[in-house]
Amino acid sequence: MSTFNWYYKPFTELTPHELYAIMHLRSEVFVVEQNCVYLDADGKDLSSWHLMGWDGTQLVAYSRLLPAGLAFTEVSIGRVVSSPAYRGTGAGKTLMETAIQTCKVLFGDQPIRIGAQLYLQKFYESLGFVQVSDMYLEDNIPHIEMKREGSSDK
Repeated sequence: MSTFNWYYKPFTELTPHELYAIMHLRSEVFVVEQNCVYLDADGKDLSSWHLMGWDGTQLVAYSRLLPAGLAFTEVSIGRVVSSPAYRGTGAGKTLMETAIQTCKVLFGDQPIRIGAQLYLQKFYESLGFVQVSDMYLEDNIPHIEMKREGSSDK
């Protein structure tokens, strides 16, 4: 994953090309692949930071980093997605490790809460997250809330 170039920007600094690539990747996976009709443009992008992993001109991994109070009381990582073409390469793990470190840079070393698809629970546990809610359905997909305390080196 060292061949990827990682950048994070607030919404107002995204170029039209970056914004298009983000929306394309999110739609490709969350709407088309997961067959889920939902409003992706939920207004939270405007106040979030956008973490992008590029392989040349190809956006291969993305997440948005939300300040405390926007989605949850805590800082949050959302819209975690990697390109189907890069699955199995470790891009997803590198994305989350980079997202956690970038949250520390942007917001300080504090707890991070996520809404995780249930089937990814073990993946997020390997990164130091623990389940903190019962299962719930979001867009007919089982989810759980998970939290990672600050000052964890995982």
